[in-house]
Order: sequence, then C-alpha cells, then structure tokens
Amino acid sequence: MDDTPFQIDRKDLIDGLGKGLRVIEAFDDDHPRLTPSEAAQLAGLTRTAARRYLLSLVHFGYAGTDGKRFWLAPRVLRLGQSYIGAARLPRLVQPFIQRVSMQCGETVNVSVLDGHEVVYVARSNAPRVVSIGYHVGARAPAHVATPGIVMVSALGDAELEAWLAEHDFHAFTAHTVSTADVFREHVRAARAADHWITAQQRDLGLSGIATALRDRKGVCKGAVGMTLQSVAYTPEQMRSQLLPLLHEAAQALRPLL
Repeated sequence: MDDTPFQIDRKDLIDGLGKGLRVIEAFDDDHPRLTPSEAAQLAGLTRTAARRYLLSLVHFGYAGTDGKRFWLAPRVLRLGQSYIGAARLPRLVQPFIQRVSMQCGETVNVSVLDGHEVVYVARSNAPRVVSIGYHVGARAPAHVATPGIVMVSALGDAELEAWLAEHDFHAFTAHTVSTADVFREHVRAARAADHWITAQQRDLGLSGIATALRDRKGVCKGAVGMTLQSVAYTPEQMRSQLLPLLHEAAQALRPLL
C-alpha cells in the first residue's frame, strides 16, 4: 500500500464538509447529547453555524433532537461501516486472525493508529460463550492500549516527541502510565522487543499483548493483539504461548500489506 501523502490544493477543499465532520466528532461518551452552544464550543464554531450543521444532520437522518439538545442517530454507523467494508486491511487480516483465535482460544484484534487513538478495525472472537476486548470501530487512547504503544513505537524520534507533547496522559486506573517520560521508556522498550505487554492500564483485571503489522518495506500498518483476563496468563506465559502465534500471523501478512 502506498501511504505517500497526496498534496491537495487549498482551493479544492470544501471547508463546510470539514466543519460538519467536526460537529459529528464532538459527540462522544462524555457528550452524548449536545446543545448548539456546547457543540459550537467543542467543534470550534459559532453557535449559529453549529446549530445549522446540527439541523442539517437531523434533516439527513444522522442526528435526532428534542428541540433543545441533539444526539447522533444510528445512521451515523453507516460512515464507519463504509470504511470497514471498503478498506483493504480489515478484509485482508480476517482469515489470519481467525486462525490465531482458533489456535489459542482467545479473541484477536487488529487496530490502526489514528492520531492519539487506537481504532479497532478487525476482530475474531474466541470460540467460547463470553469474549472480552474491544469491538470493531471502538477507540481507545493510545497510551492505555497495548497496540497503541506498539504503533507509537514505530514513529521516528522527532515524530514521537511531537506526539508526546500533544498527548493527554489521562489515568484510568492506579496502574496507568500517565507521564510522558515513563511512556517514552515503554515505547523504546517495545521498539526493541517488537511487541509489548500491558496490565490494567485502562480496565482493572485486563491485560494485553500486541505486535506490529509491517509491510514488506518494514513500514508499520497496524498492530495485531489480544485483550486477556489478567489471571489467565502471566507475562511469561503470554510471551511463550501467544506471542509466537501473533508473530507468525504478522510475518504471513507482511508480503500482502
């Protein structure tokens, strides 16, 4: 895959589309319902502009309203599903992670780095009644997601420092790595080890292991990993039992990415 940035002439951009997308992105777990004023503040728009975008979203079926507050409608899921259906990576990795899942009996996922967040784009559920981990389309701050550390470790030193300077190291548990200095150390260790293991960074009782997905040129395209019950595996068991399966899948995918 060629990831060389395509240069776009400023005159070809439609600013209104970007502003409308910012309004959609203003909604999240902390802001499921917004007034026009709240949406304006979060999206960096005037109240009048935010209200017009919100009303347009309602008109086209992407939002609902009670006349005061607005919320996203299920139709918005079509936007994310369009990526899952059209993107090459999720379709390409699915048979490989299904094989790993069958081999170890655990749920396996593939994710990509989107700025400061990890986005889960493919998943193979464990062959059991209850599975854990993130669903396809879920996002997580990169500093508390095992694949996030792996993918950030693929950044160059200058890119890493810029990333660290802008990241919000929010602590979710008492175990969360919440400083740039410690996170930098973990990133460098993950870079040297070509994998990483975390424990209880975002959720108590859960651990994770991940390794990078690279193309034939060595460019990181994502990460493959697992979210596990902490009591099920020690770090040593994860390295001896699960990591070889993840490395095998990553190696098999390398010529295809």
